[in-house]
Amino acid sequence: MSDAKILWADDEIDLLKPHLFFLEKKGYEMITVTNGNDALDEIEANNDLDVVFLDESMPGLTGLETLAKIKEKRPNIPVVMITKNEAENIMEEAIGAQIADYLIKPVNPNQILLTLKKIIDNKRLVHEKTASDYQIEFRKIMMDIQSVNSIEDWASMYKNIIGWELKLEDGNVDQMEDILSMQKTEANASFSKFVEKNYEYWVRNADEAPVMSHNLMRKKILPHLDDTPTVVFLLDNLRYDQWKILEPIITELYRIDEEDYFYSILPTSTQYSRNAIFAGMMPGEIAKHYPQWWLNDYEEGGKNMKEAELFSAQLDRLVRREIKHDYFKVTKVAKAKQMNDQILNYLQNDITVIVYNFIDMLSHARTEMEVLKELAGDEKAYRSLTKSWFLNSPLWQAFQKLADKKVRVVVTTDHGTIRVKQPSKVIADRDTTTNLRYKVGKNLQYDKKDVLQILEPEKAGLPRPNMSSKFIFAKNDTFFLYPNNYNYYQKYYNDTFQHGGISLEEVICPIIRLYPK
Repeated sequence: MSDAKILWADDEIDLLKPHLFFLEKKGYEMITVTNGNDALDEIEANNDLDVVFLDESMPGLTGLETLAKIKEKRPNIPVVMITKNEAENIMEEAIGAQIADYLIKPVNPNQILLTLKKIIDNKRLVHEKTASDYQIEFRKIMMDIQSVNSIEDWASMYKNIIGWELKLEDGNVDQMEDILSMQKTEANASFSKFVEKNYEYWVRNADEAPVMSHNLMRKKILPHLDDTPTVVFLLDNLRYDQWKILEPIITELYRIDEEDYFYSILPTSTQYSRNAIFAGMMPGEIAKHYPQWWLNDYEEGGKNMKEAELFSAQLDRLVRREIKHDYFKVTKVAKAKQMNDQILNYLQNDITVIVYNFIDMLSHARTEMEVLKELAGDEKAYRSLTKSWFLNSPLWQAFQKLADKKVRVVVTTDHGTIRVKQPSKVIADRDTTTNLRYKVGKNLQYDKKDVLQILEPEKAGLPRPNMSSKFIFAKNDTFFLYPNNYNYYQKYYNDTFQHGGISLEEVICPIIRLYPK
């Protein structure tokens, strides 16, 4: 039996008593009115209405006029239009106003029941099936977590987990979401061990390593350059789950030629990973070959100020023909508008890279602003905020402008971010980095079980700021704290989104190649 509440507005409601009785026997609670104004009053008075049946030809406010006012008050409530008139323009107006369904009079009770089941019960059935399917999948995911041991399989595992996270989120299956969250934690613990075991080997043996930050351009972008101009949007901090939220929007205008992934280098932070992408080198090589363009963590100044120069140098080194290229970084609203205004000019280049910093700024602002902690309290809300921003951003406007041009669009990132929950104490000197997910310094004391330690930075492709410098990287959802004011900072940083360490969310990054439809 259903406990859904239905509002039915029809000036001939008395003639529909058999229909109402039939639906009440099926468990539906029926509220009836005879005109549009009374329907609006009921909408105002009842926040728990599930569906509205609306007669199109009522006296006074017409059905379409009532529909428009209902959508102003309650845009998400399903409305079923019932009409005697099959005129095409009326149906087009109703459908344009986002009705859930329409029926032509005379209607019979079974038609009404089928419509209700389609609108209400279908959601419930989809939710139940999603939960049931995940329960079946649960054991397989647990077994895979214990056995997966390859670069490709970890990427598949992560995508599978995110796929289920999004399905369960749509179904509001809270209990299953909690179980999946525990599985993701287990997966991250195993993935951290996998990276710890293999990372230095990958740095030494590129042929057996995943595509990583420092060879992303060489392996995934530059081979596709031809007479079609390429625009690369590098969205700082874009996680795979955020891409999957943006994908349905973007693919209204673009077809996906390839959806792939790469592994961010360590540290999974902008200073290291993004410089590596633009230089086509590991950070240790950048510091060696371009010391004028590299600053160590403890040195004053912006750490990503020479990306354009590094990009030009990489093109000169790797591409034999002359490549017309450009680089543009968006860090402020004015820069975003400037990018949007001149986006079509970039089609004169062979390749243009646009670094867009909003998502990174959002994660930092969320840490510091209580209102954003409320708005983006968890992954679901963080994704929702990302989607809202994108839909109203100059970036989406730029995508729209490019959509009817001959262009190749690449969407990628430099690293992801993870919501941290477990504090781990680190003792260090004053020159040690402040990042919560990695530390580089001379005299580090820490809990070895929480970290990947790199005692010889050169073996991990990292610079050595001092002779005794070493790196440590937080695993899973750990974050580093100093002993001073430990409890205060634990509360301040707990449940914030951070990057720099080892997790599926930070390391496995999306890269998508698109063409306008």
